[in-house]
Amino acid sequence: MKALWNRYANASLILKITIALILGVVVGLLMGEQASMFAPLGDLLIRLLTFLIIPLILFTLIVGVNQTTISNLGRMGGKVFIYYTLSSAVAIVVGLAVATLFQPGSGMKLDGSETFEVPDNPGIVNVLLNIVPSNIVTAFTEMNLLGIIFTALVFGIAISAMRGSEGLNELGNHLLKTISALNEASLFILKGILQYVPIGVFAIMAKTVGSQGVDTLLSLGGMIGVLYAALLAQVVLYIVAMLLFKVNPLTFFKHTRTPITTAFVTQSSAGTLPLSLTAAHDLGLPRSLYGFSLPLGATINMDGAAIRIAVSAVFAANISGNPLSLTDMLTVVLVGTLASIGTAGVPGAGIVMIATVFVQLGLPIEAVALLTSIDALIGMGATALNVTGDLVGTTLISRTEKQKGASKEHTEETAAHS
Repeated sequence: MKALWNRYANASLILKITIALILGVVVGLLMGEQASMFAPLGDLLIRLLTFLIIPLILFTLIVGVNQTTISNLGRMGGKVFIYYTLSSAVAIVVGLAVATLFQPGSGMKLDGSETFEVPDNPGIVNVLLNIVPSNIVTAFTEMNLLGIIFTALVFGIAISAMRGSEGLNELGNHLLKTISALNEASLFILKGILQYVPIGVFAIMAKTVGSQGVDTLLSLGGMIGVLYAALLAQVVLYIVAMLLFKVNPLTFFKHTRTPITTAFVTQSSAGTLPLSLTAAHDLGLPRSLYGFSLPLGATINMDGAAIRIAVSAVFAANISGNPLSLTDMLTVVLVGTLASIGTAGVPGAGIVMIATVFVQLGLPIEAVALLTSIDALIGMGATALNVTGDLVGTTLISRTEKQKGASKEHTEETAAHS
């Protein structure tokens, strides 16, 4: 038994996940609705990954802040916000272009029986206010990622100031050493959780395929096909950008394939954060950058969701018999970009964003009900692209920073992991 476990533990993680993915699809097709019996195994994976989100964000960011200067942190933060805003806008344009080319929904009509209750959109103002939590404990219990990032930044800066103070430098250094040890403990726990990932991936895939069924896939196959074509077009743009910044795409995807595949299966950008942070470290990116860019990206940077908004808008316009005009498309770009930030952290954020744009354009809200029937199938690809976009952005921004500083950080992190 021990020999068998060692063979499993030492096997390539991506190989194990790929096999689990294929087995999950096969079992889902064969068992249908009965595949839901595996759901608890998939839920356990989500719980294990979510369990580590808070310590990883908190400790990684505090340590990262103390490995750079406040001015460098501010500069990188500005670059991250600009990139995420532009990236979301570009993703919507890509989605509109591909959807306009293939025209999903042409020939379909709403029968009037579809109903859907749209969740409330909290709006950008409330999202911005939530950055500063009224209660630190509540920020953690409600998994308010923006609030956790703010808390980590504030304490990280405070510890950095203590280390630079004559009277408090010793206490500050002790605090940082303790937090660094807690960060390493979190990473050690993550290594154990990674061994369970393939089992969870199999369970989630079997349940998803079994519950969706072939009929649903075929009935709205055109919409699904157009969405995945748009997602692929965005990946091509990522590759072009990486080549322009002299980043090897093969090396990038070699290190990021685990979080991307896990995001595809789990449909959770936040849940995949522990794996994304590990991938960023393996890429040699500075901890002071990825410690806040990836958690922030998991909250507000949704390239996949942005493409989903654009394709869904064209689909709804076509089935209502009123194709989008150029003005409508410009509205989709503007409102969609704002909505992708304004619905940050909301359960079912993808549906909320789509509904927000539909209301703004006067599109039939009943079309959202149709889209929810394939929500899991299109959500998988969109979430995978969300995570890919976060990692690409962090990689490109790191290229604009001083290589010496980045290399020094990576050397320190590698030494700590040894």
